[in-house]
Amino acid sequence: MKFGPVALDEAQGALLAHRLRLEGGALKKGRVLTAADLAALRDAGYQTVTVARLDSDDLGEDAAAEAVARAAGGAGLSLGTAATGRCNIYAARRGIAVIERDRIDACNRIDEAITIATVAPFTPVEAGDLVATVKIIPLAAPRATVGACVAVASAPEPLVRVAETTRRTVGLIQTRLAGTKSSVLDKTVATMGARLGALGATLARERRCDHDEVALAKAIGALADVELLLILGASAIVDRRDVVPAAIEAAGGTVEHFGMPVDPGNLTLLAWLGETPVIGLPGSARSPRIHGVDWLLRRLLVGATVTGRDIMAMGAGGLLKEIAQRPLPRAKASPPPSAAPDAPPRIAALVLAAGRSRRFGAVNKLLAEVDGTPMVARVVAAATASKAATVVVVTGHQAAKVRAALAGAEFVDSPDYAAGLSASLRAGLAALPDDIDGAVVCLGDMPRVTAGLIDALIDAFEPAQGAAICLPTHRGKRGNPVLWARRFFAEMAAVTGDTGARHLIGEHADQVREVPCDDDAVLLDVDTPEALDAIS
Repeated sequence: MKFGPVALDEAQGALLAHRLRLEGGALKKGRVLTAADLAALRDAGYQTVTVARLDSDDLGEDAAAEAVARAAGGAGLSLGTAATGRCNIYAARRGIAVIERDRIDACNRIDEAITIATVAPFTPVEAGDLVATVKIIPLAAPRATVGACVAVASAPEPLVRVAETTRRTVGLIQTRLAGTKSSVLDKTVATMGARLGALGATLARERRCDHDEVALAKAIGALADVELLLILGASAIVDRRDVVPAAIEAAGGTVEHFGMPVDPGNLTLLAWLGETPVIGLPGSARSPRIHGVDWLLRRLLVGATVTGRDIMAMGAGGLLKEIAQRPLPRAKASPPPSAAPDAPPRIAALVLAAGRSRRFGAVNKLLAEVDGTPMVARVVAAATASKAATVVVVTGHQAAKVRAALAGAEFVDSPDYAAGLSASLRAGLAALPDDIDGAVVCLGDMPRVTAGLIDALIDAFEPAQGAAICLPTHRGKRGNPVLWARRFFAEMAAVTGDTGARHLIGEHADQVREVPCDDDAVLLDVDTPEALDAIS
């Protein structure tokens, strides 16, 4: 291909190298210049133009792009129309994009003129999704170069295809220890069902048994007819000789690999029971967010071979987004150098005192006295006397009067307090110091809550042991205040309307620790004058 500037008289029939704007329109890159085009360029003051002329052994950019794309695209794909040297490859059906990574690299190394880009291997796709694109960099490519790329792209099979799920029937075994809540196991079933459904598979069978080698081996044998088996132990696997791998071997299986360089998902195990893959899952897999198990499922469900060596190669890109359900977050497991080792958690007390107290009448209930002290002042006094590292009061309705009753406290105003409790919560969370590990959310209309109760919640706070949300109970009924680990702040701030973050407790049930209380103060909030009279 010849390329460069030429006089206008020599440019007819050549390809325009760059888009040129003219009065009343533009000439696009790659256009075959006509006599009329050249006349327009002369009128615009041009004397030369940069063009390309193809040699007999060249193939134009669009034809070259389509040839490579046609060779690269396999089953479940369709080609777009080649234009401007690009030809896109689209998914024609739902499935998993299987990419021949090594041969993609080989094609891209043939010549700088030809590039192929794809989605990441084993990405789930829907019909119509862009899966790959071929782009010819110059205006043409040598036919021999295109032919070499076509040969690599097409044999022994196309570079890219969309595979449908071949292992559709999945079984799940969950083990139990004393105190394991059925609600957590039920939620896991729903989460796993949704995770598999998105990949075209079905959670067909589920069993629960004690976290014991013998009991688990028996459960494995009972599900030996599924096409893929998931095992989620009540206690994480920490060694190849632990309960889950030992039970798999006792049932006649073999452990392929334990551990993976994908986080969350480090403590994942891959084993085989005959031809059936078995995945031992860590507790973090209870979260619906992206996880190392997804990387395995996408491969195994389409029948791809997965070995220990394959798993060891997953480290690049394997640091996934942190998940709130994780018992021990990465930052806590390995704190930054500036963090003091074994330091007690720094917990803030967040007192919500912005409400309009419409049910109480003309008087702001937070200023109504209980035993001679404004109700909200009693709440703030309890928080101040507790182990809380800092106390922040959120004001809104009659803010000046509330602040006057709480001289010396730290305040933040909620300008949108009329929108409801969620607005006050959002303002308060945003005002907390960056070094806070969690916050006790106290309601300004619960005057019988004591410093001792707040301290009991702080003492119960052990995120590494699955106690990242601590709440009081009285005779089995849950109350307030509630202590939340910092990892939940983003979800709490996203709540809208006149509700708090109570629904998140159900969504993160495996992170809840209940603190029994003899006093019913945790259930008593004052909404009406009659309620105030009852506790006075």
